[in-house]
Amino acid sequence: MVAHYYPQSRGLENETEARILKSAQRLFARQGYGGTTTRDLAQSAGVAEGTLFRHFENKKAILVRVATDGWVEILTDLLTELSEMGSYKAIGQVMRRRMRNMSHNAELLKVCFMEAQFHPELREQIQGEVIGKMTDVAEAFFQTAMDRGVYRPMNPRVVARIFLGMFAISGFSEATLGDDAGSPKAMQELAEGLTDIFLNGVLTQREPHTEAES
Repeated sequence: MVAHYYPQSRGLENETEARILKSAQRLFARQGYGGTTTRDLAQSAGVAEGTLFRHFENKKAILVRVATDGWVEILTDLLTELSEMGSYKAIGQVMRRRMRNMSHNAELLKVCFMEAQFHPELREQIQGEVIGKMTDVAEAFFQTAMDRGVYRPMNPRVVARIFLGMFAISGFSEATLGDDAGSPKAMQELAEGLTDIFLNGVLTQREPHTEAES
């Protein structure tokens, strides 16, 4: 599912805001936040530069909105699918499907990963308003699975953070590892590999070794 910006209740006002956010996501991903001027944003969105500031306090507010709105939609979509899953063992199918779709959100992920390094307020907003809440939901999901004996007992919050981290990084691979890494075949292999590692680990099943063997 691609993160989009849709007007909700204020008619033309929200339509204008949606255009600004869509243009900002594209320009920030291609040119970087620092390399994008408010004039660039206005021209791309087809509005007057002054119109930007009737909707957003400043350019930084646009960046924060792009990142938080996009992440909310992506992760909510993932967690909704988890909650509707018929079997806890089907999580592999969910991961593969979600991760394949994440490649369509490369622009958003690039903005989030790159710009969060340089803007502490953006990092704090994403962590506090989005990632933290989504981790809480995922933690509850994994805790229930452990209570039912489907997953082995572990720290459910750690499992949730690993799961969400693998999910996010997989979708960013197209923008960081080159064209081949973003091909359908490569994304399918990545999805299957991460799913296998998440569910089964990387060690072969052997008898526990003794201290003498260490």
